[in-house]
Amino acid sequence: MLEKREIRFEQDIETALTNTGGWKSVKFRETHYDPSLGLDAKLLITFIKDTQPREWKRYVLIYKENAEKSFIKRFNEEVTSHGLLHVLRKGIRDRGVHLRVIYFRPVSTISIDNLKLYEANYFQCIRQFQYSANNHNSIDMVLAVNGIPLVALELKNQYTGQSVEHAKLQFERDRDPRELVFQFNTRFLVYFAVDHYDVFMTTKLAKNKTYFLPFNQGSNGPGNVGGAGNPANPDGYPTAYLWEEVLQVGQLMDIIERFMNYEEKKRILIFPRYHQLDVVKKLVKDTKINGAGKNYLIQHSAGSGKSNSIAWLAYHLSSLHDSHNRPIYSSIIIVTDRTVLDRQLQNTLLSFEHTTGQVETIGENKTSQHLKEAINDKKKIIITTLQKFPIIYDEVDNVSGRNFAILIDEAHSSQTGSSAQKLKQALADKQASLKEYQEIEETIENQSLDEQDQLVQTLLSQGQHRNLSFFAFTATPKEKTVEMFGTKQLDGSFKPFHIYSMHQAIEEGFILDVLKNYMTYRTSYRIAKEIADNPELPKTEAVRAISRYQSFHPWVLRQKTEIMIEQFREITKKAINGRGKAMIVTSSRLHAVRYMKEFKQYIQEKGYEDLDVLVAFSGTVNDEGEEYTEAKLNITKSGERVQESQLKETFHSDDFNLLIVAEKYQTGFDEPLLHTMFVDKKLRGVKAVQTLSRLNRTMQGKKDTFVLDFVNTEEEILEAFQPFYEATSLKEGININLIYDTQSKLRKFYIYNDEDIQQIMKINRQAQNKQDERLLGRLSSLFKPILNRYEELDDDVRYDFRVTLRNFNKWYNYIAQIDRTFDRDLLEESIFTSFLLKFIPKEKREKVTIDDKVKLEYYKLRQDFQGELSLIKEDVESGMFEHPHSIDASVKPGEDHDSLEQIIQGINERFPEEFSEGDRVLVETMHRTLRKKADARLVNMAKNNSAEMFENNLFKDQFQDFVLEQYSDNQAAYGKLFDSDQNYYNTIYSFIAKDLYKWLRSQKPTTHV
Repeated sequence: MLEKREIRFEQDIETALTNTGGWKSVKFRETHYDPSLGLDAKLLITFIKDTQPREWKRYVLIYKENAEKSFIKRFNEEVTSHGLLHVLRKGIRDRGVHLRVIYFRPVSTISIDNLKLYEANYFQCIRQFQYSANNHNSIDMVLAVNGIPLVALELKNQYTGQSVEHAKLQFERDRDPRELVFQFNTRFLVYFAVDHYDVFMTTKLAKNKTYFLPFNQGSNGPGNVGGAGNPANPDGYPTAYLWEEVLQVGQLMDIIERFMNYEEKKRILIFPRYHQLDVVKKLVKDTKINGAGKNYLIQHSAGSGKSNSIAWLAYHLSSLHDSHNRPIYSSIIIVTDRTVLDRQLQNTLLSFEHTTGQVETIGENKTSQHLKEAINDKKKIIITTLQKFPIIYDEVDNVSGRNFAILIDEAHSSQTGSSAQKLKQALADKQASLKEYQEIEETIENQSLDEQDQLVQTLLSQGQHRNLSFFAFTATPKEKTVEMFGTKQLDGSFKPFHIYSMHQAIEEGFILDVLKNYMTYRTSYRIAKEIADNPELPKTEAVRAISRYQSFHPWVLRQKTEIMIEQFREITKKAINGRGKAMIVTSSRLHAVRYMKEFKQYIQEKGYEDLDVLVAFSGTVNDEGEEYTEAKLNITKSGERVQESQLKETFHSDDFNLLIVAEKYQTGFDEPLLHTMFVDKKLRGVKAVQTLSRLNRTMQGKKDTFVLDFVNTEEEILEAFQPFYEATSLKEGININLIYDTQSKLRKFYIYNDEDIQQIMKINRQAQNKQDERLLGRLSSLFKPILNRYEELDDDVRYDFRVTLRNFNKWYNYIAQIDRTFDRDLLEESIFTSFLLKFIPKEKREKVTIDDKVKLEYYKLRQDFQGELSLIKEDVESGMFEHPHSIDASVKPGEDHDSLEQIIQGINERFPEEFSEGDRVLVETMHRTLRKKADARLVNMAKNNSAEMFENNLFKDQFQDFVLEQYSDNQAAYGKLFDSDQNYYNTIYSFIAKDLYKWLRSQKPTTHV
């Protein structure tokens, strides 16, 4: 008969752990576990006597007959001060004696003595572990090393009607965190809740606040596209990977030594999630087999813990040896695009043993010179930005025979540009590629590397190199990223080496689905001509100017501000136990400044004391003659200016809950309290995914997110997200010969020729030796006739040439990363064209001033969509990118001119819906009428009184008389001032009063203005 009790599940796991896992099965009654100590002190001391006899002898000489008690006392003191993880790694020190409580496996098998010490550990698997002196409760299974209980497993069996949820409840309800053995980072380091199908884990018991994370492989197995859960296992339980892989002695010891991390600021103990553990293991294994020279693309979702994955991989690669016990890499270089290098990444690395003095961070306070020194000094792990490399590429010592692992955080198109090429020039083993070049170029057969000119040096650094391995991490890879770092398949396509998809991350609860609660608003408006003339204007520029005029219109900003703040109060303010925050994404720095003013004014008018706002943008913004910076606009409640370096921390505090941004904090910003995003900017592709993903971070109490979008449609957002929902791949590599097609097309414009290129290259070579005071001028003079030829072209041909020139330069940089063509002529032309691009004048646009020519007559803002945007699972096609088959410029049509009336008519036809008189923008009409009616008395009233006095007292009666007069002429439009609540009237009045006051003060007092 089938045996299906829970005890059978325990037995099966124990059998696997003891037969192949390295553990020894021990009955609980055979141990000397003491609940008051939370460990088997007798076994721990036996281990120390066996492995460190000399140190123990010294210890006994100090403490004599109290040695064992003194040791346990000191052990507990160290654990209380630093945590158990620290003690396991560092041991304890007591009056000059250093004692280890555990030995880890040495990275090299050369050290026989260290290997013997590792094998001397006591690895015990104990079932029905009776942990307490207060009751007879027991844990189903405990894994202990040298008498210290480290792993607890509660096992549940579906055949008995229980599941992993019952195991989680058991940890929450029946295991008292006050018991010594359950105290955080004191004994148990990790707790697993397990059934036949699922595994969950936590590192901290806290009753009903215990936070369990899924520890599953994914529905299609680890590293593959899929959702939550585990696949069927033809050889046993779906969760067997836990005891057959993760809890094997060697793997668990490696996790404790080189993965687990204590985050002091958050007071949490990090145990790797399964996908993190899996990717590091697989990358290390593949590198050990293939050595240096391969590239790897790791597509891991936002919020998947990439910083920790990168840190763990760096640490493992830094100590990785080949089959001959030689280190595979001399240095590991972590490249990040973040301006402020990830502090978490640094702290994780520095927490490991053997990294002191070996981790060099080239942050904002250090220069490229520090990077050069770190590489030349053979520092083991270097953290830097890509931008530091262009300056040092020709100053790094000879790297012949040295291998580098380059780990890229958030790999994207910047890794295919000139800065990335300089990185290769700094680190590539050019001696090896010289041999390859000598085989095909007889003229340099007997020359050494030192004898080669700069051009040959550049050619030698192109393509992939046997001494460079790239490990690129990103959630949103583009076509170029997939080809550069992806794994080439038999059919010629490229795919990521390892995937932890957005789909899986959402289902597992590691991140939130930012498309779950999405709302869009539709804007419609009607423009009216305000002048008698009907000038001819460039159509495109005029349409752009009218759109800009509309977007900056005070009434438009006011309407959107009201919607955002009231939505915040209704939805966001209640989220995350009342701590929810919102980000407002604007389309320009000036929009951010205007919104900041509008938000502040609205909050003040309404008397909302529970709201405050910050703004984030770079540099200085000039608005109506006044200059604004972040620090000028961001003021704390105590009146202090918030500096840029303080902004993230200030926003996280309880004092602020709204953040207005312009091209800032849309990537790499990690604020779990961010619940809502208001979008007033066009977002496309990767940018849309990166921006909205700022919301997806999880935390206790955060159940959902909310997006309100004024600009993008639901179809556009779905189109942006779908390619990155599961796996992103590339159908085939770029046709490298397309660069020659583009080169041929460039020559057909007859702007430059071979002689022009050679003249420029001659001066360029001279500059490498010595640059005199005339050389730069001579270079500029050589480009003068070339530019004259360019200026003679028609406008549309000039456009075609510019785009082709930019394409040639861009694609050459990309192709040079992929392949070593050893084509010197092509390289020379790319250098020449990069100079030429700087000399070609930017496209001239005919400026159009529209504000004095038009007015916003009607404006309507209405909710268009509310609901969930559902991404499609297993949609392979949407994630399959394809390179262009030709590098062509799309010919730009000439700029049409049209009359202002026709341009306005075309704009208004885009919004065919009927506007009611209630949609009329009264503010615009009232502004203009009041200015015409303003007399000397009103001017003097404004000039001689404060804005507050003018608005709150002096102008009120005049405004009311004016409104009644207007109402008698147009009751339909002005009726809503009296029909609606007082708020609408007050809003209109405040707008008019403030604007009219400023205008009146700028006037000269006359009898009539």
